[in-house]
Amino acid sequence: MVDNTGPLKGLRILDMSRILAGPYATQLLGDMGADVIKVERPVVGDDTRAWGPPYVTTADGEATRESAYYMCTNRNKRSIAVDMADPEGAETLRRLAEKADVVIQNFKVDGLVKYGLDYEALKTRNPALVYCSISGFGQTGPNRDKPGYDLLAQGYGGMMSLTGEPDGEPVKVGVGIADIMCGMYASNAILAALRHRDATGEGQHIDIALVDTQIAWLANEGVNYLASGQAPKRRGNQHPNIVPYQVFECADGHVIVAAGNDGQFARFAALIGMPELAKDERFTLNTARLENREVLIALLSARLKQMEKGALVAAMEANNVPGGEINTVPEVFETDQVAAREMKISMPHPLAAKGHVDLIGNPVKFSATPVSYRQYPPICGEHTDEVLSEWLKEE
Repeated sequence: MVDNTGPLKGLRILDMSRILAGPYATQLLGDMGADVIKVERPVVGDDTRAWGPPYVTTADGEATRESAYYMCTNRNKRSIAVDMADPEGAETLRRLAEKADVVIQNFKVDGLVKYGLDYEALKTRNPALVYCSISGFGQTGPNRDKPGYDLLAQGYGGMMSLTGEPDGEPVKVGVGIADIMCGMYASNAILAALRHRDATGEGQHIDIALVDTQIAWLANEGVNYLASGQAPKRRGNQHPNIVPYQVFECADGHVIVAAGNDGQFARFAALIGMPELAKDERFTLNTARLENREVLIALLSARLKQMEKGALVAAMEANNVPGGEINTVPEVFETDQVAAREMKISMPHPLAAKGHVDLIGNPVKFSATPVSYRQYPPICGEHTDEVLSEWLKEE
């Protein structure tokens, strides 16, 4: 048994969320030591259990119901199978909520009222409860009843209008980033609400929406528009405010050049054998390079196509110019940096042919209370009896 060394040890979370945003939030909190109880539908379980292949395979090559998608956000949790549509099951969940510090759910707005599992119902039984609701558009507003999916959030919230080549179609980010970022905002908000609860004894309801959080991380592009009134444009891999800051083609592949200031640009121009560019008034300052972006990029592109990417990256590193190669996902997990930072981990799993499953590690490194990997992504309902006995034993 791996020791729980996290700063949230002793915190109880009843997790009625599924798919990605909510489970990502609770996995982060579980990594930090919280006791996360994942509520699943009997037999069926979390929807993502069916989102494969790939699946964990047994020693005889048979696919299990444990999909890679499910496993990516559900470690450090215990699973209980409870049917909330059954009055007895709903009452069991209400009793568990009385013992919980946090409840998190991502059902449709007001979808849990009929089960007596909404915030207003549960706070009467547990006034100190922190209750987090995740939805597509939030608990208020004209779109509150619309469904929430990552792709729709990226489209509605403006991110897709910024992603892709200038003359191409709008493109979503390669992973479910609206869900992931919503989960991160949710975990942060839960911790803030817990601090308030610990100081005052008062719980509260957290209302968080995929679309709201996606709009929030428009960040510089969003404020560029608010400040100028000019709609941002898709620029492919180029940066709206820095030049050169993009991908370039070399003789044998592609590299990233990210010259974030005028000094870095001058060193970059010198190392590629074109020092005169840094002295050209069209390119000396970043503001001028922005105005003359197309001319400069054409000159740099022609030169870099004559260079090998390895030599270019080495020269940039030697001259303190930010840049690098573009790794494939397999290449990422083969790097010594991933090994050194423990960003690939293995956890024992009873169904896996290898006896373990490989997962992505937590990026947070605490000096005094490190994260711990205690529980593999659980099998549906694996801990029902254990949790009910443990949480409700005093009743």
